[in-house]
Amino acid sequence: MLDDLDPYTNYITEEDIEDYRFQTTGKYGGIGSTIRKKDDYLCIGEPYENSPVIKAGMKAGDLILEIEGRSTKGKDIDDVSKFLKGSPGTQLKLKIKDAFTGEESVKTIKREEINVSSVPYAGMVGANKEYAYVRLSQFTERCTYFVRSALDSLKKANPGVKGVVLDLRFNPGGLLDEAVNMCNLFINGSQLVVSTKGKNAEWDKEYKTTGSPWDEKMPVVVLINRNSASASEIVAGTLQDLDRGIVIGQRSFGKGLVQTTRNLVYNAKLKVTTAKYYTPSGRCIQMLDYSHRNEDGSVGHVPDSIKTKFKTKNGRTVMDGGGVDPDIKVESKDALKVIAALNAKSLIFEYATQYVKTHPTVAPASSFQLSETDFNAFVTWLEGKDYSYETRAEELLSKFKEVSEKENYFQAIKGDYENLRKALAADKKQDLMKHRKEVTLALQEEIISRYYFQKGRIENLLQSDPELAAATQVLGDQAKYNQILSGK
Repeated sequence: MLDDLDPYTNYITEEDIEDYRFQTTGKYGGIGSTIRKKDDYLCIGEPYENSPVIKAGMKAGDLILEIEGRSTKGKDIDDVSKFLKGSPGTQLKLKIKDAFTGEESVKTIKREEINVSSVPYAGMVGANKEYAYVRLSQFTERCTYFVRSALDSLKKANPGVKGVVLDLRFNPGGLLDEAVNMCNLFINGSQLVVSTKGKNAEWDKEYKTTGSPWDEKMPVVVLINRNSASASEIVAGTLQDLDRGIVIGQRSFGKGLVQTTRNLVYNAKLKVTTAKYYTPSGRCIQMLDYSHRNEDGSVGHVPDSIKTKFKTKNGRTVMDGGGVDPDIKVESKDALKVIAALNAKSLIFEYATQYVKTHPTVAPASSFQLSETDFNAFVTWLEGKDYSYETRAEELLSKFKEVSEKENYFQAIKGDYENLRKALAADKKQDLMKHRKEVTLALQEEIISRYYFQKGRIENLLQSDPELAAATQVLGDQAKYNQILSGK
């Protein structure tokens, strides 16, 4: 029944309630780890710090052979994930194959309430560590409290803090009230943050800040990317509309719809889209038009011809219908095919396991770097392993062949085509060397997470983060910061 509506209107069955609860609270009952495919079985992917998995002596890469005596061979991730989740305090027996020794054993794990923090990392950044940085992964219950607490701690330890970087990259959104509260950290009370409008007047509401701000004058930068959506866009769009902060990164996802949850029989729920939301300037950032479907059922972008200009508090021009455009754009590199192929075959993951086996300790996450010798060892380890993929040039050549065959001139150029195909064909090692910097960073990120978990992964990535570099640069140039916000 819901398939003809927008993708955010969902029927949530009783067995999926745990996942829904996790999305809104960041909590669930389970073993505290992601899981991933490894050959015919599944393995521990990324354990959370101090989780039941860690307490049971398990680690990333350990194979899960059986759950309560049932083989996991051939099972998919969703099926196994439901078995692993359950009420806190209940026990679970897993038959495990150790990633280091290959030994099999049975582990008894006691499920706990897993609380995945919405603030996985906070710290000081900049050349002189003068700016407070907070990463927010999702707008779950009380996330504003956790952000404020992180900022308080950073300011207490660093009284001379000169600015704030709020990182909303890859943040899919969440609770609308928390987005309003988040804006209230930097904006005084009684300020309109967002309004909603639906087909029924009951959904027409205004949401204003109500409390005292954490700091309404300190310079603020918000980082966004293509995966920043919904509540993330409310915060970024509102601070932009009110000229309270500078937005840096790539254009956001473009989800300007509000969902309301209703209880149904059999402990199920219906999450239904009830309204669109509008930032203080009056713009709606919804990018896709679900109300007008094409004959094949697909939907199109809001056309440029009907996009409207709006003005920020200081008179800067912003547009609706296309997500939040950053004030400073930093082009992101699409995932390189060589890295995508290595990840698809779990080769980066597996090499990280081998690395940890032979390196009991490493440098702190903030300074850990793989050497050229480490990279060369990875290249040697890859020899004989398949991570084939089609380059962009090979894709275009295949399309050229397809078109030339349709137009009946392929036979005349077949020899030239074959020579060109062979010349392009996959010297994957050469591609590896060409992108050694990017591959090294991807490998480094996976390795450091084995020692310092998600917090270490983020801290290590900040060493070579172009968006963060742009943020600290503009925060260090007060004249440029003021110029951007003034629109002059």
